[in-house]
Amino acid sequence: MPADALLDAARGGDEAAFERLVEPHRGELHAHCYRMLGSLHDTEEAMQEAMLRVWRGLERFEERSSLRSWLYRIATNTCLDLIGRRRKRLLPEEYGPKADPNLPPGEPVAEQVWIEPYPDELLEVEDGYASPDASYEEREAVELAFVAAMQHLPARQRAVLILREVLGFSAKEVGETLDTSVPSVNSALQRARKIVDERLPERSQQVTLRSLGDARMKEIVEDYMEAMGGATSSGSSRC
Repeated sequence: MPADALLDAARGGDEAAFERLVEPHRGELHAHCYRMLGSLHDTEEAMQEAMLRVWRGLERFEERSSLRSWLYRIATNTCLDLIGRRRKRLLPEEYGPKADPNLPPGEPVAEQVWIEPYPDELLEVEDGYASPDASYEEREAVELAFVAAMQHLPARQRAVLILREVLGFSAKEVGETLDTSVPSVNSALQRARKIVDERLPERSQQVTLRSLGDARMKEIVEDYMEAMGGATSSGSSRC
C-alpha cells in the first residue's frame, strides 16, 4: 500500500496501517530517544508516549514536512517533556556519603544510578553519517562515551546537537522542531559543541575498530577466548 494510502487509512483509525506507517522509523527513533535520555527504561517510556501522540495527532499532520521530520519533532519534544518531569539523575557518589573502609559494605544501590549502554540487539541504525551535514556517525552517537557527554548538556542544547550533528537536520528544521529561531539554534549548537568536545575521547569506538581492521580484531577475539578458556580450566582444576 502506498504511503499516502497508509496515512489516510491510519487517520481513519486503522491500527494496522498505522503500524506499517511508523514501523520503518521505529529503530532510528528509539536510538534518538536513547541519545536524549541515556536510559533504556526512559527510552521505552518516551517511545510509548511519542507513538501515542503520533496516533492522536495524525489529523494535524499537514504534510508540509516529511513524515520522518514530523515523527522526530514529536519524539524530541516527548523526550524534553520527560526530562522536565524526572528528577535530576545522580552520579553514583551523589547517592550517599562515602563508605568507611573500616566498616562492612553497606546496602547496594537498587536502582540504575547513571546511563545504560545501548544493547547491540536493539541497534538498528546504519553505519556512517545520517546525512552530509552530520558531524557524528550514527553508530558512534550511541556509544556510551557520546551519550555520557550528552548528559552534561541542558536538554534543549542536547536536542539541538543531536538533531544537527547526528541526524543532519538543518538549523531551520531544528528551529521548527523546538519552536525557536535559527539564530537561537546556532547559538545553542556552538555552546553544546564546546561542552561535548571537552568530554569526548580522542577516538571513538568506531574509529578505533576501523584502525584495527578485521584481521587484527579477529586476533584479539581469538586471544581473548583462549585466555578465557585457560582461566576456566585453571579455576576448574582448583575445585
